[in-house]
Amino acid sequence: MKFVVSDQKTGKAYNANSDKELFVGKKIGEIVKLDDIGLAGYEAKITGGSDKQGFPMSASLVGSVRKKIFTADAMGFNSSVKGERRKVTVRGGAVSNETAQLNVVITKAGAVAIDDVLAKKTPTEEETQSAKERMIKKSLEMAGSAELGSGIKKAKH
Repeated sequence: MKFVVSDQKTGKAYNANSDKELFVGKKIGEIVKLDDIGLAGYEAKITGGSDKQGFPMSASLVGSVRKKIFTADAMGFNSSVKGERRKVTVRGGAVSNETAQLNVVITKAGAVAIDDVLAKKTPTEEETQSAKERMIKKSLEMAGSAELGSGIKKAKH
């Protein structure tokens, strides 16, 4: 399951992944502890999510079923005319094993900074090189010109 953890104080959102099905049975609006995804001491409120097929969760639908509802305002539908209503497919407001992504907002911060745990690492130069660039560099180094291999510039796309 993928988690999008939003910090309202900084205005940043962080991604976290877990192999386990966490928070099954919890509903939108409930407070959960984020100890299982590496954020010890943090508490967050569930604000939404989506299932494995991409349908958004709706707090107005009880349970974890997927249904078509007739609505004027729902996730994934913006009316262009006043009074317009449409049938949209949404998932219920309860977390289930069909939930692929869960959105949470931090309500209580823990002892560790969230940047230290969930921040993206910057890739090294070798990680950003294409396979072709790595092969050219390796062949030049094997040919005996290591200084030519280190001088390869990244191709512009």
